[in-house]
Amino acid sequence: MRRVNLVLPIALAALVACTRAPQPLPAQPAKPEPKPALAVAPYRSGSLAMQCGTLIDGLADQATQRVTVIIRDGRIESVAPGFEHPAGMPTLDLQDYTCLPGLIDMHAHLTDRPEDTADLKVFFKRTPEEQSVLSRDHANATLQAGFTAVRNVGTYIAWTDRDLRDAINRGEVAGPRMQVCGFYLTIPHGGGDLFVPGRPDEKIGSRYRAGVARGAKEFGLRAQEAIDGGADVLKVIASGAVLAFGGVPGAPEMTPEEIAAVVQVAHAANRKVAAHAHGARSIKEAIRAGVDTIEHASMIDDAGIKLAREHNVALSMDVYNGDYIDTEGRKQGWPAEFLRKNVETTEIQRESFTKAHAAGVPIVFGTDSGVFPHGLNARQFPIMVQRGMTPMEAIKAATSVAATFMGWSDKVGAIAPGRFGDVIAVKGNPLEDVAKLQDVAVVVKEGLVFKLPPG
Repeated sequence: MRRVNLVLPIALAALVACTRAPQPLPAQPAKPEPKPALAVAPYRSGSLAMQCGTLIDGLADQATQRVTVIIRDGRIESVAPGFEHPAGMPTLDLQDYTCLPGLIDMHAHLTDRPEDTADLKVFFKRTPEEQSVLSRDHANATLQAGFTAVRNVGTYIAWTDRDLRDAINRGEVAGPRMQVCGFYLTIPHGGGDLFVPGRPDEKIGSRYRAGVARGAKEFGLRAQEAIDGGADVLKVIASGAVLAFGGVPGAPEMTPEEIAAVVQVAHAANRKVAAHAHGARSIKEAIRAGVDTIEHASMIDDAGIKLAREHNVALSMDVYNGDYIDTEGRKQGWPAEFLRKNVETTEIQRESFTKAHAAGVPIVFGTDSGVFPHGLNARQFPIMVQRGMTPMEAIKAATSVAATFMGWSDKVGAIAPGRFGDVIAVKGNPLEDVAKLQDVAVVVKEGLVFKLPPG
């Protein structure tokens, strides 16, 4: 994976050189024009005016033309028609671009990478320092791809996602703002347990099994430990997993009582619960237990679709990564069991996506990044459109709809006053060709410029 240098030593003149020249300034201004807030660590908030030729704000059903977005101290101050050049504020000319809210991936694994799936024992050998470097590179790649917020829904090594989130929040690392779960909540040898055949459980350290439990009481305790440790969201493994030894994706792992115990603890602390559930039975049991989102939802049936719609439970369906697993995973020598289960779930999941969308079930953009290389998240958009969404619906799934189900609709997901100044830009019209989102030219997070077109 190519590492992108995020330190942009660009003064105002250089920023203008990458775009059109702004309106002429007075020959002898009373005060010198300030330099733009640059993406140089430590990363803080900035102020910036963005002249957008086309704007998709994440809320409206249509795009608008010729709009200026003003970001002040990291927050969007105004979204006004016409092209403005506010005095005393650097201006980024994007008159030939389409601007959108920073994208959101609701199902990411920023501490994982696909190569590790070939041999899960690598997790036992990796040092904390090596893990930190990898995680920071993954965050970098994700931000460069235009994803300014992610929900990190699992890590085999407890709290590595929290460490990354906190480093980003302190301004030490360039990456998306994160919600993290700390560790999986899973039964022994379940889809979230780092079980490797031939390795006894007693030789697996506690940091790999922090969320392993049996029974409602134990799961309630593990859930409280996750919250006390700083988890923003809890992740339960309700059914078997594709990329886990011995799991059967269509079969339940956690019981309804165990899931309900986690939900009770989470909701009492104002946290949401994401449920990994491929199988139809587990999907229904998780919804009835009160979870907020279903991850994967591969084999959802008509009754599950009806329940999800009635309970306003969103589906996060990773409909791209099956292609990566079946091609690159084979080349990398992933376990035959994993490859077989991927084939068994990929097409049925895509068919389920079409049925759920047609029935009006909310669907959020979630990719399972980490199963494939970070930064390729937007490869999922074309499949979502091929399987029934309009391009605008797919964009909203990764902006305002995702923000709603994260509980962050006041922070991200739309270009609107009061929200964070997270704006991306692409050449061309993604409403005509949603694949344009795979080539993000400009990334601004909280008013700071992290990516500009080359030249």
